[in-house]
Amino acid sequence: MSDQPLGSASTGQPALTFTAFVLSLASTAAIHFGDLPDPATGQRFEPNLEGAAQMIEILALLDQKTRGNLTAEERQILEQVLYELRLRFVEAASGGKRIIEP
Repeated sequence: MSDQPLGSASTGQPALTFTAFVLSLASTAAIHFGDLPDPATGQRFEPNLEGAAQMIEILALLDQKTRGNLTAEERQILEQVLYELRLRFVEAASGGKRIIEP
């Protein structure tokens, strides 16, 4: 398997990298927290902490399964995203306000 990012200019799709994948999962968590609008509808929904927790669990699993196989930058991004999402979960579970304001 190639280390080249997936996607190409000919398909019009942006390159899919590990970092882009992690940020995509983080964005999905932010939608579940109610911090970002759903890109399909443009609407902001009430927080879904179960959905946000599932995204955090997926990222934690990714962290565990990729240990030792990431670049320093990829490792740092994944760890930072997990840290921030876990903090956001604690805030949301205790009734805290959104970290991303419209």
